Amino acid sequence: MRDAETVSSTEELDRPLKARHVSMISIGGIIGSGLFVGSSAAIAATGPAIVVSYAIAGLLILLVMRMLADMALAAPGAGSFTEHIRMGLGPWAGFVSGWLYWIFWVLAIALEALAGANIIATWSPWPIWQIALALIVALTALNLLSTRAFGESEFWLSAIKVAAIVLFIGVGAIAVGGGMLETGRLPANLYAHGGFAPFGPISLFSGVTAVILALVGAEIITIAAAEARAPGNVVARLTTTLIIRVALFYLLSMLLVVAIVPWNAIRPGDSPFALALDAVGAPRVSLMMNLVIIVAVLSCMNSGIYVCSRVLRSLAARGEAPRAFQAIGGRGVPVQSILVGAGAGALAVLASAYSPERLFAMLVNATGMVMLIVYMLLVLAHIAYVRRGGATPLPAFVAPMVLLAMTAVIVSMMATPALASQAYAGLGSTALLVMFYHLRARAAARAPLRCNVEN
Repeated sequence: MRDAETVSSTEELDRPLKARHVSMISIGGIIGSGLFVGSSAAIAATGPAIVVSYAIAGLLILLVMRMLADMALAAPGAGSFTEHIRMGLGPWAGFVSGWLYWIFWVLAIALEALAGANIIATWSPWPIWQIALALIVALTALNLLSTRAFGESEFWLSAIKVAAIVLFIGVGAIAVGGGMLETGRLPANLYAHGGFAPFGPISLFSGVTAVILALVGAEIITIAAAEARAPGNVVARLTTTLIIRVALFYLLSMLLVVAIVPWNAIRPGDSPFALALDAVGAPRVSLMMNLVIIVAVLSCMNSGIYVCSRVLRSLAARGEAPRAFQAIGGRGVPVQSILVGAGAGALAVLASAYSPERLFAMLVNATGMVMLIVYMLLVLAHIAYVRRGGATPLPAFVAPMVLLAMTAVIVSMMATPALASQAYAGLGSTALLVMFYHLRARAAARAPLRCNVEN
């Protein structure tokens, strides 16, 4: 199925990326400081049962990515996944999901930059916000070089992250496996400190709200694949296999962490990976983990700047952002879109420095719901594709189950005091975008009438 009005936003772009680049670019967007540091808050709030929460979240996202792969095969030239949402649900959904996704990644750039700056600040006299801005400037320059330069750098940055995770899993598995052979039972840390689910069974589901956003990012495949050869086949081949691999990284890593370190010894803000490596006697743990976290931050920021620029360019091609952002520079990259996305991320960093408890907190809170809403729109778009005969239907219960599960996560967020502000901020942002779209559409509809009256 291909909408006759679909606009390709990649007509002027080269296709220098290979499948290996696309795969690693997506990994770069998924694995950031949220895994190596942010997971500590989820473990502290859920206990060893966080492993189950990751499994539930991974399954939900896997099903969504399966739907996305179907749509990519049905309309291989559509480009960004937000265009599939547009084709399935209409222009309003494309407008809303596009801008929500752009906002999400702008804030992700700022948050990752600040995470990296906090580490570098221990070695530097510069203030954190200045270091964060320097990181944004450096990665913006890299994105401005060429798409190939971005893809190659992201390949190697992501490869380092994957190697670090695999190494951690190997070291942890040897330590845990050796202990199990000696005692003949599971590690005591999985059940000795209040049980496997110390906060009760409900924590399994409330924990999903804390981890589901850590796993988003596989949809970047559709954006990067637009600059790859045979984009439809690339997306279909990599989407589900990628999320399975990343989910396994998360699941195995978290299982080993809570098996090695007592969950109640992990404080939010600590690196649970560093604690686990320290517990098994790995040398130079602090320096090693800090370097890995910095690489993860750089990789995630690199992908974020890339994604922001391509989504903004896609919106500009539709007339839903200033047309100037559609322009391609001499190096084959959308210069204005890159600068605007990176500049917005820099403004968010400045907000963290000058108004950390109000403006920046409000911006960060708004991201909590954004990807859930975008993914729900993606599921609804797939339902529309199937009804029109343009995509392979999954079992009838899958889409309603995913929507119900995501709704349950939203309700859980609204019922959890620490997460309620995220839910309301995200819903409010979505409502404002929907309202703005309809006001804009009404103004556009009245313009021809005014011209006719004047003539």
